[in-house]
Amino acid sequence: MEFLPASALTLDSNLKITHHGRMNSPLTRRQFTRQLLFTAGAVATAPSLLRGQNLNNKLNLAIIGTGGRGGSNMNSVASENIAALCDVNARSLDAAAAMHPAARKVADFRKLFDRPQDFDAVVVSTCEHTHAFATMLALKHRKHVYCEKPLTHNIWEARQIREAAANAKVATQMGIQIHATENYRQVAELVQAGIIGPVSEAHVWVSRAWGQQSEDDAKRHKDIVFITDRPKAAEPVPPGLDWDLWLGPAPERPFHSVYFPGPKWYRWWDFGSGTMSDLGSHWNDLPFWALKLQAPVSVEASGPLPHPELAPASMSATYEYARRGELPPVKMTWHQGESKPEIWKNKRIPQWDSGCLFIGSKGMLLADNGKHVLLPEADFAGVQRPTPTIPRSLGHHEEWLDACKTGKSPSANFDYSGWLTEANHLGNVAYRTGKKLLWDSKLLKATNAPEADKIIRRVYRKGWQL
Repeated sequence: MEFLPASALTLDSNLKITHHGRMNSPLTRRQFTRQLLFTAGAVATAPSLLRGQNLNNKLNLAIIGTGGRGGSNMNSVASENIAALCDVNARSLDAAAAMHPAARKVADFRKLFDRPQDFDAVVVSTCEHTHAFATMLALKHRKHVYCEKPLTHNIWEARQIREAAANAKVATQMGIQIHATENYRQVAELVQAGIIGPVSEAHVWVSRAWGQQSEDDAKRHKDIVFITDRPKAAEPVPPGLDWDLWLGPAPERPFHSVYFPGPKWYRWWDFGSGTMSDLGSHWNDLPFWALKLQAPVSVEASGPLPHPELAPASMSATYEYARRGELPPVKMTWHQGESKPEIWKNKRIPQWDSGCLFIGSKGMLLADNGKHVLLPEADFAGVQRPTPTIPRSLGHHEEWLDACKTGKSPSANFDYSGWLTEANHLGNVAYRTGKKLLWDSKLLKATNAPEADKIIRRVYRKGWQL
């Protein structure tokens, strides 16, 4: 079967699906959001550190990581009071301090917590291999915390952070901004309402191909750096960069520009987890949410021969999930780079560069981060959209700030995003071991692959402990 190119599906005034990409409800978007938030409740457990003040009062925030993504996050929460700034790169720290001159400045985030009374909440935007360390300090001091994706560097860290967050009872949020969009909510509601029937299969694919590959492939895929092995020579450390602090818990190695600045580091196993856990945090979020996934029973990956140092540019990983209540077992496959689902290769669906496909007994739903379509389109013409059931977001960062003040729970909190992070990392573990892993989530063990233990939890450099 063949399908014509599709446009986005939205609501018309009769709650029918249309193809114009906008919501045409008689209510304004603001009115609709307020009504849904009220009717859905948006109730959550209250943090232990509610300020007990007027909601117009500003939070005192500590920003850990101020350059690149960190600078963007800082700007997104600048409606509050920026009380402390931390970065291992003096240039980034000074640039942030120029915008917030009253903020305390430190290079080592561990020293930031010598004076925890200075701030109410923390935004963590360091490199991936130090996410858990900064985040755990915030949780131990019962500070609200926002952490960039992926939440941690490995599975064991994700479990520790999720459990610590549950004990701290503070407002938490992982940086998966697309989670706050109307599109993701509509897709989740369509799937959960059974519009395409029970879903037995899902595919996620992203076109980015960064990582270990040939020079020609790196150029073709527009990778930002080409490297096939660890550099043998060292380079001078850039002025203002504390390289030892940047390394943190990772094994010591000389500085080289293939690691820094970001996101070069993300392709190195010692510092990151490649595209699987980076973009997987965004794209696997949608089936994870819509299909109510947590821990798989098995994972199997394929791709080029694993490299001991570098993540692959292209790979795939297939997860098997057991029945979840009334939901049937489902198989979900992640594809990155040159890997694509067979149904895409056969041009049986629109040729989107990146996407998420749900295959149900009554049809299919294809989505990306801004639009979605039911397939075959002719079969779903005029279908009634389900009544909204998921509270609409105030905005990704706004949702977290509001939760810090009110005791609500953001939708990408660490309970939800902790499970998502574990699953994403598990795909890499399956790839690096070359085995179909039988997964015991309770014990954090691949029962048929003891060699996976050192990837599930690693040994930290002397002087660092979680």
